[in-house]
Amino acid sequence: QVQLVESGGGLVQAGESLRLSCAASGSILRINSMGWYRQAPGKQRDFVATITTTRGNTNTNYADSVKGRFTISRDNAKNTVYLQMASLKPEDTGVYYCTADVLYASRSGVATGNFWGQGTQVTVSS
Repeated sequence: QVQLVESGGGLVQAGESLRLSCAASGSILRINSMGWYRQAPGKQRDFVATITTTRGNTNTNYADSVKGRFTISRDNAKNTVYLQMASLKPEDTGVYYCTADVLYASRSGVATGNFWGQGTQVTVSS
């Protein structure tokens, strides 16, 4: 079906930057939206950012906690979404998950689905 693979996580110091990537592959016909969520230890998974392209128009949304510091972008030709993170804070630490709403070819025809990656760890030290 569809697979999402994140990369780019790591350990950085507060104030530094990091860029995450997420590549989608499989029987993809169209990706409607892609986004990022994160989960800190012992906490629920929270929304970070989404990017949607409709009829050539691109719309982005961000959680208030990352506005002005994070930038989401997308390469439609590569089915890849990026999350550029700047001015990182210790509270940005967590596992970052990529998600995508996809129109794909299945055994029974065309289907839509929401898919998630396995996650990539981001650790920001103070």
